[in-house]
Amino acid sequence: MVWKKAVGQGFSGPVVAEGKLILFHRMGDKETIECLDAITGREIWRFDYPTRYRDDFGFDEGPRSTPSIFSGRVYTFGAEGLLHCLDFATGKKIWSVDTHQQFDVRKGFFGAACSPLVEGKAVLLNVGGAQPSGLVAFEKETGKVLWAATRDEASYSSPVAATVAGVRHVFFFTRNGLVSADPANGKIRFEFPWRARMQASVNAATPIVVGEFVFISASYQTGAALLQITSAGLKKLWSSDEVLSNHYASSVVHNGYLYGFHGRQEHGPSLRCVEMQTGKVAWTVERFGSGTITLAGEHLFVLKEDGELVIVPALPKAFQAVTRAQIRSGTVRAYPALAHGRLYARNEKSLVCLSLKK
Repeated sequence: MVWKKAVGQGFSGPVVAEGKLILFHRMGDKETIECLDAITGREIWRFDYPTRYRDDFGFDEGPRSTPSIFSGRVYTFGAEGLLHCLDFATGKKIWSVDTHQQFDVRKGFFGAACSPLVEGKAVLLNVGGAQPSGLVAFEKETGKVLWAATRDEASYSSPVAATVAGVRHVFFFTRNGLVSADPANGKIRFEFPWRARMQASVNAATPIVVGEFVFISASYQTGAALLQITSAGLKKLWSSDEVLSNHYASSVVHNGYLYGFHGRQEHGPSLRCVEMQTGKVAWTVERFGSGTITLAGEHLFVLKEDGELVIVPALPKAFQAVTRAQIRSGTVRAYPALAHGRLYARNEKSLVCLSLKK
């Protein structure tokens, strides 16, 4: 351990850039953005604002989404839908938008959780507004609305941008399913409905785009699907609820194989490796438990909900852990950050910086 810092509520993961760490959490009745020295943990600046968010199910009441850092700016999206742009050097507020008030957004089950995506001159979010404002692009320098599209309610997934056959797409996995939009103007290119029939369900995992293929996954008897973008439209290659049903953590892909959690968090999901093109399961570790997966080079950093870190080679032949360490206690749901040989991981009480160097 290099350093340790007490934190407030939230599932937001830490973000590291240019030797600084951004921590987004709730301290008392304020959502707080802190900038720390990533090497020492020393606070550089702090910005906060009031919040009244209350979780209807008694879960954590802090922010859910992970901040984005881009070109000297920090973008955060709080549990009540407050979008902020701060100066990365000083923490000074540049602009903010109350998206839930502006677009008449229904609260949903667990608050706002979409992590902001900076693409071109825009900040993109699945806001979930009742008017045509399910998807919204904000000008990154001013917060002005550039475009809004669809009436899809918000999910807990974050958008990704990719170029397919020379065409730029931004992919949103909304509460209703997969949506592709032109990031420049919001024109909808295609929609693919994919959600559970039961009302008490969520779409949370982020879409995975590899070439012309898009992988999506959800739990609640929904399952996974591999889609292909063709000149004639969207083609479903396979789908199944028995292969890789992601509850909240996104899978990762390496050399044509998917690695992720199959099954709902409360039921003790398995950890799996699946051939992406066919949906064939290469290996599985039953009752592994929930967590998050980060791909780093040729290895998977699997941080379990109980705080155990498992480092596994990203190989389809077999599961073989090379390192196991109990790095946290309590409940760990936020994604860790990995930068310059250091791992930054938080639970509900503290954030630690661990050196991975020998």
